[in-house]
This record gives sequence, structure tokens and C-alpha cells, in this order.
Amino acid sequence: MKTYIKNIKIVDGSQNKPFIGNILIENDKIKKIGDFAAEADEIIDGTGLCAAPGFIDTHSHSDLNVLTKPELLPKIMQGITTEFLGQDGISMAPLPIEYIKPWRKNLAGIDGDSDDIDWHYKTTANYLKMIEWAKPSINECYFVPHGNVRMEAMGLADKSPDDEELQKMKQVLRREMEAGAYGMSTGLIYMPCAYAPTEELIELCKVVAEYDGLFVIHQRSEADTIVQSMEEVIRIGCESGVKIHFSHFKVCGKKNWKYIDDMVRLLEKAEAKGIRVSFDQYPYIAGSTMLSVILPPWVHDGGTDKAMERLQDKAARQKMVYDIEHGIEGWDNFIDFAGMDNIYVTSVKTEKNKDAVGLSLTELARLRGRDPYDAAFDLLYEEKNAVGMVDFYGTEDHVKLFMKRPEMNVCTDGLLGGKPHPRAFGAFPRVLGKYVREEKNLTLEQAVYKMTKKPAVTMGITNRGELKEEFFADVVIFDENSIIDKGTFVDPVQYPAGIEYVFVNGQKMVEDDKYITGQDRCGKVLYKYCGVLEKQDTK
Repeated sequence: MKTYIKNIKIVDGSQNKPFIGNILIENDKIKKIGDFAAEADEIIDGTGLCAAPGFIDTHSHSDLNVLTKPELLPKIMQGITTEFLGQDGISMAPLPIEYIKPWRKNLAGIDGDSDDIDWHYKTTANYLKMIEWAKPSINECYFVPHGNVRMEAMGLADKSPDDEELQKMKQVLRREMEAGAYGMSTGLIYMPCAYAPTEELIELCKVVAEYDGLFVIHQRSEADTIVQSMEEVIRIGCESGVKIHFSHFKVCGKKNWKYIDDMVRLLEKAEAKGIRVSFDQYPYIAGSTMLSVILPPWVHDGGTDKAMERLQDKAARQKMVYDIEHGIEGWDNFIDFAGMDNIYVTSVKTEKNKDAVGLSLTELARLRGRDPYDAAFDLLYEEKNAVGMVDFYGTEDHVKLFMKRPEMNVCTDGLLGGKPHPRAFGAFPRVLGKYVREEKNLTLEQAVYKMTKKPAVTMGITNRGELKEEFFADVVIFDENSIIDKGTFVDPVQYPAGIEYVFVNGQKMVEDDKYITGQDRCGKVLYKYCGVLEKQDTK
């Protein structure tokens, strides 16, 4: 199959100035770029449009949807052709059989839950095979989640590992890295990751560094103690030799905005020490995660079932309220930095509580006739932890500042259930429409670079991320004059405008702003070269 795209503005991902030219796609590769004519099975006149490499989402939560809804429409419809699963230290694999039940509950608030898959896959290798069988629309990559590794080695308890447990974690991590993962993720506000001391992370990151992998981290604090948190991450990088990537880089809460200069200074300090540092960012002033992060860490000790028991206990609830109102040193207190008025329920599992979706915690309390704390605690208990939320924490000025940093690349970090954060449907078009065309915070070539080559190099993907001859033909064609996100926090489930065509591995998947139904899905699992597998992307 040959596709000839002519007279199109080529933004090749390298930060070179755009130019008018032609592109020939043959099967799954880009065969030629430049000023030439060619015969082809399909000819697309690109006059007035732009061609860029397919966008790469470095922080995704499609881990379950890739199996149950492999079209992944929220992603491909905004031009994303590759995404990274396994984020925040809690994901699908590895998953020992004895932990399936509690782990599904722990995951439910982020990735959802489903009885439509067989959860007995055990390892990353088997999980990635399931993705291959599902045939997703886009390419999938995986990070080994620290919490899953810890669970397999030592369970869900709040404790530090002994020597035997640490060695077991290292063995599990090596096994999962050799399945083709790109590194290890952690989320130090999520259980059981939050129970890990710095020394545990240093030792595990030494293993990641052996495989030239990346350490992707939702750091211990993005609020009151963000400076100390970043210092911890830099120490991990220094003592392990691992490459560092901060997830969804930001600072939360007005009282903490004063730390932004210190955050920038610490990025530069790390680079001066020879640590390779990068971060991703979604272009919004609100975040999204599972509602259970509002609970103090001790509530989660032993897993979700134990947390549900504590939510039933009146004395435990009183202690939860006390800790939320008085704080715990080193704990990111979402109610403190966002407030009940600025935390909104985005998803639930049962019909009983569907009326809570879209409400702030203050509004939920009013609807239920309950104290706001009890209303939130009741919801978490009734839904067995399967509640998503959005929280507002920042300003546009901060989004723009971090966006221009050389360490930055774009991501969605989008949860896909219920009434999601609009970033799940529009993060990449929003950058091109709002921050390039309307506000001129970035040039077109800078923005495309931060969506394509920059994440490809950062994550370690080869032969993608640029419009380049013999690279894989992941291509997005868009109208730079109309591209924009359309989703809002009130009505987020809307596909963006201005995405005309999307090709994945040379196959056209989107045409005229519409997904091509009935088309064979052609996404691949991209395996990182780990010394035991064929190099990624080879046939």
C-alpha cells in the first residue's frame, strides 16, 4: 500500500523550520520526503494542512481500556499514535494471583475495573501479549509499576523491606524489565508505593539503570514539601545513576506557588550534577486522580479492603478528619490545597451514586444532607474505592512557564472513566490551538517537537518521533488554523477539532476528523531492547 501526501506543510519534529513538501508512505514506513512526484494507491492533497509525526503520550491511563476498548478513541482522535502505560507505580502487571481481588479495588479509581478480561496473566510479558491480541489502534509501551513489584515481593503492608524482600523486589523488577519495559514508575502518594523509603527506591533504580531505563516518578509531594520531595528524587538519581522523569510536573495550592523558583533551580542543579532530567505536563490548571488520595496514608495500610473497614469505623473517621484538618508532615493533603469546593467527582462504579458525578464535595454533601467529610467517606465506601476526581490547583502563568522549559514534553495523564478530565480528549490539540496559535507561548515547531521527537528520545523509542525516511509512518495531519480541544470540565467527552488524518504504522485510522470504523487496528506493542529481546519495532 502506497500513500502520497502532496503540497503539505511538514513539521518534522526536529525543531527545524516547517517547509512545504511531499511524503510517500509505503506499507508501514516513510519512504520519501521532499520535492518529488510519485504514483500511489491513495493521493492526499495536503494544501493548507500540516503534517507532523504521530504524537506520543508519555503518561497514559489506558491500561485497562486497551484491552476492553482497544480503539482508544480519546487518544487516536487527538493525534496520539503511541502511549506509555504502567504509570504512577500502580498498574496491571505484574499481578500475583493471590492479590487479584484487592489489587482490582486499588486500581479501580484510576484505571476502572472489568469482568470482561481474565485477570490471571501474572506477569508483564503475559499482559503485553494480551495487548497484542487486543490489537489496539495505537502503539503501546510499558513501565514496570513499583507498587506491583512491591506487592509481589512483600504484600501491601506499611513497612520497609528487609534484605530478603528487597532482593525479591530486584528479581521481580529484572524479570519485568526483560519483558521489554522502558523503566520503572512510582507514585509516592499511592499505596503501597508511599510506604517505600528513599533507600528502597535507590536500590531498585540501580536495577533500572542496568537496563538504561527511565525512572518515572509522581513525586512524594507536589505541594507543601515539594522542595524536599525534589531533593529526594535528585538524590535517587545521583546514587543510582538512573535517568529521572517527573510525571505531570506542577506545584499545587496557592500557598505553594512561592516554590516555583526553587523547583526550577533544582532542575538545573540536577542537570549540573550530570543527571538526565525531564518531565511531562498536561496543559490545564486542574489535575485528576482517584478520590481516595484525600485519605491519610495510614488508612490504606494493608490494601483497599482494610481501608473500607476503617471507613466503617466512627473513631477511625474522626482521626481521618483530624489528620486532614491538621496535616501530616510530608503528605500531600488535597483537601488542604484544593478545598472541598474545588474537588469534583468524575466517575463511580455503581448506578446508586451516578448522581454524584460532576458534583464538588461541597455539592455532594448538600445533596446527601451530610457533613462534607462523611459524604466523601460514604461515597468511597459505597463504591469500594472506585471513584475518580478532578481538583483545581494552579494558574495559567505556571502552565506556560513549565511548558517553555527544555525538560518538558506534553502528556494527557487522562483517566478514561465516567466524566473525565478534558485532557483525556484534548491535551495535544489544546497545546497547538491555545498555546501556539492563540497565545504564541511556543512556536509550531517547538510544540510539535515537545509532542514527538522530545518524548521519543526521552523515553528511548527508536525509529519514531520524526518525519524521516525509513522511520515508521506514524503521521498526524492537522489544520493549524482550526485545531483546538473542545472538551470542558462540564462536558469533557468531546473530540477535538482540526485533526484531519491519523496514520499508525502506515495505515490510515482517522480521515476528515472521523475514526474509520471497521478498519483493521494496527497498533503494536513496542518493546524496549533489554539484551534478551529483539530490538523494538523490528519485524
